[in-house]
Amino acid sequence: MTNNTIKLYHNPRCSKSRQTLQLLEQQGVEPQIVEYLTTPPTVVELTEILEMLGLEPRELMRNKEAEYQENGLDNPELSREQLIEAMVNTPKLIERPIVISNGRAAIGRPPEKVLEIVK
Repeated sequence: MTNNTIKLYHNPRCSKSRQTLQLLEQQGVEPQIVEYLTTPPTVVELTEILEMLGLEPRELMRNKEAEYQENGLDNPELSREQLIEAMVNTPKLIERPIVISNGRAAIGRPPEKVLEIVK
């Protein structure tokens, strides 16, 4: 990831994701949009995102999704790598939206949180 590109992992059907995109655009920011449901991050990219966020995989997972329960992802025996692999294989499980800027990341919940890293 280049340092000057602002990247938005976006789901156009998600209101928080749309609000985050609108907020960035109001700030004059034209982010590179990654519709992660159709173009999921790789294991390496997701690992980097987790490091930038300072989160463990389970903290970035949408545990209310049916796929979380169906795949037994609440199992404490699962390794970090297995959880990351699950998110790459089922990107619907990734919390959204995520903005990457200057080697930092923020989750747009609330959307204003991303402004901390894009200024």
